[in-house]
Amino acid sequence: MTEPAPHRLDLTGVRDRDALLRRCAEDLGFPDYFGHNWDALDDCLRDLMWWGEPPAVGWVIAVRGWDELCRELPESARVLGEILADAATHWRNQGVPLTVTLDDDEPRPHH
Repeated sequence: MTEPAPHRLDLTGVRDRDALLRRCAEDLGFPDYFGHNWDALDDCLRDLMWWGEPPAVGWVIAVRGWDELCRELPESARVLGEILADAATHWRNQGVPLTVTLDDDEPRPHH
């Protein structure tokens, strides 16, 4: 089975929480109703239906600029990491893997 093309999230140059949420919405193609707060980010990552039917091997989110985000906005990086991990757990429980890669890492499940 082939790997699906990843959904790319580029966090390079993000310097505040609002810019981080805006970048997530733009890069991941969130619907117009996205509320630009942590709870809305969590809700959108648990829905993902606007991406269409999940591939048999699941979804992949490739994150760039993770190390930079951790240096510039450590608290926001912590919260984002928790939300991504919770979303991965949610989808795994639905039988659909959500794999998150950070920078140039090899794909791996984000737990």
